[in-house]
Amino acid sequence: MPRPPRFTRDDVITCALSIADDQGLEAVTMSAVAALVGVTPMALYRHIDDKEHLLDLLVEAVLPEPSDPDGRLSGWPRLEALARGLRASAARHPNVFPLLLQRPAITSGSLTLRARIRDALRDCRVPAEELDRGERLVSTVALGFLASEAGGRFVDVPRDQRDLDFEILLALVHQGLPALERPS
Repeated sequence: MPRPPRFTRDDVITCALSIADDQGLEAVTMSAVAALVGVTPMALYRHIDDKEHLLDLLVEAVLPEPSDPDGRLSGWPRLEALARGLRASAARHPNVFPLLLQRPAITSGSLTLRARIRDALRDCRVPAEELDRGERLVSTVALGFLASEAGGRFVDVPRDQRDLDFEILLALVHQGLPALERPS
């Protein structure tokens, strides 16, 4: 009897991401992923706990790499770079990106992104007691626009207009940061 193929968690994630990119998130089933990996569905459980865990791993897979790995950016330039990185990620994986709004931000990558946003807000002089609120608001505004764009809500809006809308969104967020200094 032939030995089953060796595979890794990364293989599972890559296959699940491929299915989602090609056929939509609803097509990501344990059976479909297993078939693409070339194993039985039960074999997947060596690397993932269940479908919910797989969805969390997909969230991790679409989070952007640090836009400033050397940490040279701070404050607003850092927030802006994070937003641009998220937009690029949404463009690469539009079927998976909405998971960032649907799943709790509990994965290590999600928590790291939230910490980066809070650090940038701190550099923008947002008081410590308002960092969590600021992160929630900034994240929700950015993710909402990007999930709408990735999901096709703006399909009738030309790309150059969407680019301008994104720039206006960034300007609005930047102009709104002082409101966090004096919460009501």
